Amino acid sequence: MNPTPCVRVFADTDHIQQCQERLTQADPALSSLASVLALAGNEVRLQMLFLLAEEQLCVCDLADVLQMTISAVSQHLRKLKDGGIVTARKVGQTVFYTLSADHLPVLQPLLARLTTQAEPV
Repeated sequence: MNPTPCVRVFADTDHIQQCQERLTQADPALSSLASVLALAGNEVRLQMLFLLAEEQLCVCDLADVLQMTISAVSQHLRKLKDGGIVTARKVGQTVFYTLSADHLPVLQPLLARLTTQAEPV
């Protein structure tokens, strides 16, 4: 199936310029969101974020829940931490991870939808 070509006769240059200005103004936020979504786009990391949205967990807890090695979980957590999506808090020898407060407004609604979709109708 071929896409329908654009048959516009005249371009609304004012509207196009307004859209370009909106993109320019939103660029920092869009770049930040793209980075968050790129990291969350991995299924394992998304599972981690889903769990960390509700509570803080250590690497061992996540490894047990996800049935992965501590090393593999640590690598994913490092990417999330480097991206600023999760924060770490050390208590004695144990490091606990939670979602970063900066990204909660973006991630919580998305992750909450997963919970509501998983519930039986």
